Amino acid sequence: MDIKKCFKLATKLKASDLHLIAGYPVYVRIDGELLPLYKLSDYSRAKVRSEDIEKISVELLSDKQLKRLEKNKDIDCGISIDNFRFRINFSFERGNYKLAVRTITNEQPNLKDIGMPPVVTDLLQSKQGLILMTGPAGSGKSTTLAAMINYINKTRNDHIVTLEDPIEYIFKPNKSLIAQRQLGEDMLSFASGLRHVLRQDPNVIMIGEMRDLETISTAVTVAETGHLVLATLHTYSAAQTIDRILDVFPSHQQGQIRSQLSVVLKAVISQRLLPKKEGGRVAAREIMVKNSAVSNLIREGKVGQIKTIIETGSSLGMNTFEKHVKELYESNQISLEVANSYVDKNYLLS
Repeated sequence: MDIKKCFKLATKLKASDLHLIAGYPVYVRIDGELLPLYKLSDYSRAKVRSEDIEKISVELLSDKQLKRLEKNKDIDCGISIDNFRFRINFSFERGNYKLAVRTITNEQPNLKDIGMPPVVTDLLQSKQGLILMTGPAGSGKSTTLAAMINYINKTRNDHIVTLEDPIEYIFKPNKSLIAQRQLGEDMLSFASGLRHVLRQDPNVIMIGEMRDLETISTAVTVAETGHLVLATLHTYSAAQTIDRILDVFPSHQQGQIRSQLSVVLKAVISQRLLPKKEGGRVAAREIMVKNSAVSNLIREGKVGQIKTIIETGSSLGMNTFEKHVKELYESNQISLEVANSYVDKNYLLS
C-alpha cells in the first residue's frame, strides 16, 4: 500500500486524522467525522493488513524507533513529507499493527486566525506564571499553543524552550531563540526535561502535556522562579483543570499546592472544536483569568465556585463555554442543534 499517497490525499482533503487498522479500509477524519478514504477519492477500498502497516513502520521509523516500538508496543513521533508535517502513532490492536496519523498544517498558526480574544495577547506579555491550555483530544490544543509561541516569537526577545511528544510545528526563530526538545529523543521524560531546563537560561517554557505528579509539581515550581510556562491538560473546564491538578497530589501536600497554584496560575483556557454551518470547525472556549477572587477560591479549596467568577468577569476577558457557544450560534457560525448538543441542559438555546 502507498502510505505517501494516503498522506497526500489526507492533506488535500483537509483531513485532521488518518487511520489504518487491520481488517478495515483506510479511514480519514474530516470536520470531526470518520469516513472511508475510498468514498472521498480514488483510493482503494481494500482492507488494510497488519503486514502492510508493519512495512510502513519500517519505511517511516528509524532503527532506534523500531526497537522502541517493539519494546513498548507504542510510539509517537513526528515526520515531514513533501513540506507537510504529520504526528504519527504506531500501536497494536489484538496483536496487529495499527497506525493513527494527525495532519499538521504547513502554515504557522496565529492568534487572530484561530479567533483568540485580546485578553490572551495581554496574558502573553507576562514574564512569569502558568497558563494552561485544556480540552479533550483533538480540540486544537497543540495548534493554539503553537499560535501562542509564534506570538511570543514575534514580539519578545526571549529564549523559548519547548518540551514535546512529539514535535509538531517547527518554529522559525524571529525575535526569540527557540529550542525544541522531543520526548524519547532529546529527553527521557517531561519531568526530567523540566528539571534540567533551568540550567538552559529559558524565559518561556512550553510543555506538551502535564501527565503526572512530578511534571505538574516541577512546572509549578518553574513558574514560581520567574519563568512563563505554557502547558496542556486533557480537561474540559477551568474548575475541572484545577481539581485535576490538586487531585494528583497526596492529601498532606494539598494545602501547599493550593497556595502555590493560587499565586502562579495566570489563566486557564479550555476549548472544544464545534462543526460550523458551512463546513470546517470553530473553537468554543471558556477563559478564566486569575484575579483575587479566583486566588482566594483556589487557596480555600472552593474550586466549585470558580464558574460564578467567570460568569461575572467579562470585564477582565473571562468567558464561560456556554456563553461563547451562544455567541457562535447568534453569529450564525453554528446551528442550533450543534449548540445545544455541546451545552448542559440548563443552558439550552431556543
